[in-house]
Amino acid sequence: MAGWNADTAAGPVGAGTITLVEGTSFCISSPNGDIHPEFPHGVFFQDTRIVSRWSITLDGLSLEPLAAETKEPYRALFAGRATRRDGYADSPVIVERLREVGAGIQEHITVRNHGIEPVQCVLAVRAEADFADLFEVKEARIQRRWEEIREVDGDSLSISATWQDIRKGLRVQAPGADVTMDALTYSLTIEPHGQWSTVLTAVPTGADPANPAPPSFIHPDGDGLSPRDRRRQEWVAKIPKLHMGNQSIERTLRRSYDDLGALRIEDPNHPERVVVAAGAPWFMTLFGRDSLWASEMSMPVDPSLALGTLQTLADRQGKVVDPISEEEPGKILHEVRLDVSSGLSLGGKHIYYGSVDATPLFVTILGTVSRWGFARDTIAALLPHADRALDWIRNYGDKDGDGFVEYERLNPQGLLNQGWKDSWDGINFADGRMAEPPIALCEVQAYVYDAYMARSWIAFDAGDEALATRLADDAARLKKRFNEQFWLPERGYYAIALDGKKRPVDACASNMGHCLWVGLIDEDKAPLVAERLLSPEMFSGWGVRTLASDMGAYNPASYHNGSVWPHDNAVIVAGLMRYGFVAEAQRISTALLEAAEYSGGRLPELFCGFSREQFAEPVPYPTACSPQAWAATTPIQLVTSLMRYDTHVSRGGFWLDPALPDSYGDLHITNAPIGGGRITIDIINSEPSVQGLPEGMVFHQGHRPWLTELVEEAGLRLKGGPGNQDGRRPPTAP
Repeated sequence: MAGWNADTAAGPVGAGTITLVEGTSFCISSPNGDIHPEFPHGVFFQDTRIVSRWSITLDGLSLEPLAAETKEPYRALFAGRATRRDGYADSPVIVERLREVGAGIQEHITVRNHGIEPVQCVLAVRAEADFADLFEVKEARIQRRWEEIREVDGDSLSISATWQDIRKGLRVQAPGADVTMDALTYSLTIEPHGQWSTVLTAVPTGADPANPAPPSFIHPDGDGLSPRDRRRQEWVAKIPKLHMGNQSIERTLRRSYDDLGALRIEDPNHPERVVVAAGAPWFMTLFGRDSLWASEMSMPVDPSLALGTLQTLADRQGKVVDPISEEEPGKILHEVRLDVSSGLSLGGKHIYYGSVDATPLFVTILGTVSRWGFARDTIAALLPHADRALDWIRNYGDKDGDGFVEYERLNPQGLLNQGWKDSWDGINFADGRMAEPPIALCEVQAYVYDAYMARSWIAFDAGDEALATRLADDAARLKKRFNEQFWLPERGYYAIALDGKKRPVDACASNMGHCLWVGLIDEDKAPLVAERLLSPEMFSGWGVRTLASDMGAYNPASYHNGSVWPHDNAVIVAGLMRYGFVAEAQRISTALLEAAEYSGGRLPELFCGFSREQFAEPVPYPTACSPQAWAATTPIQLVTSLMRYDTHVSRGGFWLDPALPDSYGDLHITNAPIGGGRITIDIINSEPSVQGLPEGMVFHQGHRPWLTELVEEAGLRLKGGPGNQDGRRPPTAP
């Protein structure tokens, strides 16, 4: 069941690969546009590689790559030139390939003759389909062989395959081609300065090649817009428009918007519900943790993504105890997979539940959504699921009754580590020894604390003061217990975890920054945590490392032991702002946004942890996902954290108190969603103004009141101590 176990790494995709993504489909190819089965290339649809080879030759020779440019996340233009047999360097024949990915691919091929003589040539396209599972391709372990049948019907080639009782198929259409079992060929004569064009499509068909899937590349109105173009237009129309003095940051934010739009997928049972896939190329599916985090960080762009994610996860919430899938009553899933291998490994199911943090995060994100103006009955329908999630925390998450939520996989094939650092070696002691389960991660306790406070907030907002008080008291007890048992006074930071023997796992790691974000850290310890996070051992110059460079397991080119993860840093920035460490938050935010400049404005899933003094550019991690949902929403979270952007629609408030660095310039945002309306925000010389608030809402310059502040106004009393404990959004600096 290697698909669930991150002990194995993705194989190399080759230099300069181009990744296109749309919904659950994606395409990986070489720089000249060819797809080679010996690499983790292909066109993938529903976790299956439906195209394993897609290559063009002219007179039997491959094209020399000239350029490849991504036009939209789902479309790219490739340019290559023919290879000459006569020894001359410059061929006059240029081949352009405009590729679009959807449910399959469409490729518009244009051959141009820039010479002064006619050119005769044979263009051949080879297409193959091995129908390998995504994880088989990712990990270069293709073992299952399908029984294949090829059929030629005029200008189309159908490939159907069977394994046991499972059938899959591909249909390639090549108008005007001479189609054989092996290739689709065109014999061309191109006049001087002339050109020739054709359009090829390859789409999945299922069992019967005579009945292909509904066409996804037709332009019904003849206006040149594909379904993906129309979907993108609708997305662009509904999200905020922004202009920023710093053009580089503006480009990065716009790229984030584009990538977030491309990563949206629909719940097949409820097409009106849109959620965020985790990332390309290998995680184009619903993930509990990833989709929740991404939707939380993108609330100011499109709050409906968070609602759709909650509703979709609620429908799949655990109901029974199943050690194979690690399902438990009330538990929120880790990921959904549709490939054959995963279904076999999970006993016929397609959902794996091996995540310790998705369940408390579900309640936390519901707390956020409840403040953004959705209908009360919409929120009320999700409350039973939140309460079942809290029951899971108490009855299954806290395995030994010590008040902390811990994890230990329920079968030998499950994920060994089940927090966000889920690689096999991701949790270790300062000397490099790996922690043994059950493991109680520090950030998981933060999410549980935040879940209690979020549900308490919802109860208080609904007038249920008894429930609000009880849950806030649960949170307060957890906070006290956490600060007593996770704090390492001799080191000046928090343990990353408690191991199975309740020993503090004493590595200095980024995880404690998540505890800042929710307000779990005692005020007197916060300055030491901030200092440690910005120390030379933790801060690379491009961001905060996952593990300090003086730890035994540190490796700057590892997945979780010294790399820099943008989303991790975005959470840390929000936490620093919460506790008033504005300069530190600005330093991390600026470093990350500068790092984005080296990758076309797109932050990858992660990059290596080498020091900025050692390398003047961020060092890419070889198999990082890009685009990836967390990373795409990181710039949004960074900027809105520095803006201190928050709302509580039912209480009629919208809050801003910006602390953007001068280098970011002024900010102008229109069409920003709030409470069913759209507002305009201007920040000029650090002074905010807001226009267009819905009736009954008021703009406040400052931070949104914490739960305890509201309770005290009502004359009640909680046992939680300091007022900033509801875990959402930063207060102003002292």
